[in-house]
Amino acid sequence: MSLSLLIADYRGTKLHALRSLLSVTLYPLQSLASLPVDFYNSVSTTMISFVELQKENQRLKETQLINDARLLKLAALEKENIRLRVLLENSFQLGEQVLVAELLSVKLAPYEHTVVVNKGSRFGIHTQQPVLDANGIVGQVIRVLPNSAEVMLITDPGHAIPVEVNRNGLRTIAFGSGQSNRLHLPFLANNADIVPGDLLVTSGLGGGFPAGYPVAVVDKFEARPDKSFATIYATPKAQLETSREFLIVWSDSTPVELGNQQSAPVAVDHSGKAHVQP
Repeated sequence: MSLSLLIADYRGTKLHALRSLLSVTLYPLQSLASLPVDFYNSVSTTMISFVELQKENQRLKETQLINDARLLKLAALEKENIRLRVLLENSFQLGEQVLVAELLSVKLAPYEHTVVVNKGSRFGIHTQQPVLDANGIVGQVIRVLPNSAEVMLITDPGHAIPVEVNRNGLRTIAFGSGQSNRLHLPFLANNADIVPGDLLVTSGLGGGFPAGYPVAVVDKFEARPDKSFATIYATPKAQLETSREFLIVWSDSTPVELGNQQSAPVAVDHSGKAHVQP
């Protein structure tokens, strides 16, 4: 029967209708038979795609993390560049010889307000030099090593600086209070011509600080009739807790011998031009 059907199908077209009917009848069985293979292929493809998507997602996350870190660094560099530009612009207006130094460390001993900067004796730094930032007086150098220097802040309890009221020239002395945002003016009478908001600048007396640098702004005046002197406090102009770059100042225009180093003080003449000393 099989041979007869094969010969009849080969030599004629009478079985085409039967073939079509049988194919329609058997199609569900063929689909059912191929279903496990199709399901396996579909699941395998889906799993491979899922694994590849996981790997790609992990790579993208790592790339994003690296880019975010780079953006943070760029933001920090941008802020540092802005601070250095402000310092540079201010150095052109000082009229003295100056050198930019960066913060190395902060001394954490109680009631001692000192910082260490990255310029020392081989750069010509010496004790009692004034130090300031872009806003005002920071303090003065108290100890010098070849590659670093220790600076006492104006808020240190052992620091005193001669100042005058910028509005009327009233002279006094501002002492460190031991607080990072306050100076104490203990030697002014109850009727002294000084009010909150007055700007205090260096008077130039004593020779330690050149005259005219901003020091602090008076924020409290309290007369004490039972005492000889009033209670007066002021807030430093310098950003003592946040500044990372400082200007170390020479009060004369004599070039300083710096020896072998990579950077040198900038001498600023009265025309506003800066000259790097050899």
